[in-house]
Amino acid sequence: MNEPTASISAFPASISAANVPGPPTSISGLPTSISGLPTSISGLPASISGLIDSWQSIGAFAADVGCGYEAARQMRRRGRIAPQHWPHVVAASRRRGIAGISYEWLAGHRAAAAMQGEAA
Repeated sequence: MNEPTASISAFPASISAANVPGPPTSISGLPTSISGLPTSISGLPASISGLIDSWQSIGAFAADVGCGYEAARQMRRRGRIAPQHWPHVVAASRRRGIAGISYEWLAGHRAAAAMQGEAA
């Protein structure tokens, strides 16, 4: 039932950020900064527009998620999805077999889009 979890000390000393080329990473190997999001992990969409493009059309995405066509079009254009739609997007993604779409994935992309908006 409650299996003990491995601590970081259980990993060999050879795994460290010092001997891994590229940006700092976590133990999972994913970048720790939002700006360093991976472009693709085994078919995972690299962006909100890429996620929406997983459907045959914006209208199909809108129908599956339960929002209007214009709202879906704006989500794709802006590269972010309002949090009130997240439960529907996560559920619709699961139904379509799009692995890895979670609240964390959506939040990371929302934060990245917000940072890009501030820089512009």
